Amino acid sequence: MLVLLGFILVFHVATAALLFIATIDNAWWKTDVSSTDIWQTCYNNGSECGDVSIEHYGDCIKAIQATMCLSVIFCCISFIVFVVQLFRLQKGQRFYIAGTLQLLSSLSVMIAASIYTNQEENFHRNMHVGNYGYSYILAWIAFAFTLISGVMYIVLRKRK
Repeated sequence: MLVLLGFILVFHVATAALLFIATIDNAWWKTDVSSTDIWQTCYNNGSECGDVSIEHYGDCIKAIQATMCLSVIFCCISFIVFVVQLFRLQKGQRFYIAGTLQLLSSLSVMIAASIYTNQEENFHRNMHVGNYGYSYILAWIAFAFTLISGVMYIVLRKRK
């Protein structure tokens, strides 16, 4: 049981790290001369950076920023709640609160990545041809990981 708890804790920390990187790092869209994320656009290998303009991206970028921040917050709170429940729950009970918070984190990151995917051609119509960056891919991987860990928490029972 101790090995399983260790795996769950490491998995949760790795998931939180993926969410932090996907939210903060400047690599949602990459071209030869620029890279952009949900916060700023950088040109010439990061030497010239500017905030994303609401006029160019519209209100969709605000929704993406908000849901990515929510996913990180839900993931961190879920970790704290899991550790508290680990010591407070009675034998045989499930980690429903931690699992629900983790599933909310999963839902939030899925919404953000889905909006970005849907609006990608509107966001980058004035840029050179490019590709999705690794932060965008990490967001989708973090979605899968948070979904898996949320289900794991709900299924997991506290044992002695």
